[in-house]
Amino acid sequence: MKSAYAVLGAILTLAACGQTAAPTTAQGESPGAGDTKAAEAAKPGDTKADTAAPPVASGAKATVGQPAPDFTLNDSEGAPFQLSAHAGKLVVLEWFNPGCPFVQYAHGQGPLEDMATTETAAGVVWVAINSGAPGKQGAGADASRDGAKQFGMTHPVLVDESGAVGHAYGAEKTPHVFLVDATGVLVYAGAIDNAPIGEVDGEGAYVNHLATALAEVRAQRAVGIPQTKSYGCSVKYAKG
Repeated sequence: MKSAYAVLGAILTLAACGQTAAPTTAQGESPGAGDTKAAEAAKPGDTKADTAAPPVASGAKATVGQPAPDFTLNDSEGAPFQLSAHAGKLVVLEWFNPGCPFVQYAHGQGPLEDMATTETAAGVVWVAINSGAPGKQGAGADASRDGAKQFGMTHPVLVDESGAVGHAYGAEKTPHVFLVDATGVLVYAGAIDNAPIGEVDGEGAYVNHLATALAEVRAQRAVGIPQTKSYGCSVKYAKG
């Protein structure tokens, strides 16, 4: 009885002070902070439920002559790729949709049949990016992986199903290419060449705009034509 009165007295004292007794365990001990899984889960930033970082900074917009927006995407095999991790190298970004006839021609018998392989061997970092939304033509990791195999591509295809990176770069067509120089500046954006599906657009000789830009950068010259109008299929974003 004496111990029971002592416990009652302690409870009344705590209540008078505006406090409550700490919960006890089955052994009569109060759990310490961080001693339970619930306490661990309650810590901000420590749970898997935390929202993953976006692939590109909100509001980022690519502009020729300015630093290219940094981004992180996983490729069709699940491996991460971050643009800034390749500082000091030339980087080509190629917007991709394996179901697009323009892409199929470019990779089957056009300028992209072996260009990426050749440039990669010369030290260029070349990646394709698929910004198609789920359910759209050619979208997703599986379609990207199958397309890369079909075309004999050796460079990775990054999956951008949210379209965040595509919108940041203003990618409108497939194929649509962007060249980032060794300092991280976007120096070319537009069409690969002036011949959609192998036919020169307008009068004049055939020009591979991307190859020309790469040669000029290597010669430490400014890119003569830093921007051209892209052609091909529209990028299959979630809206539009």
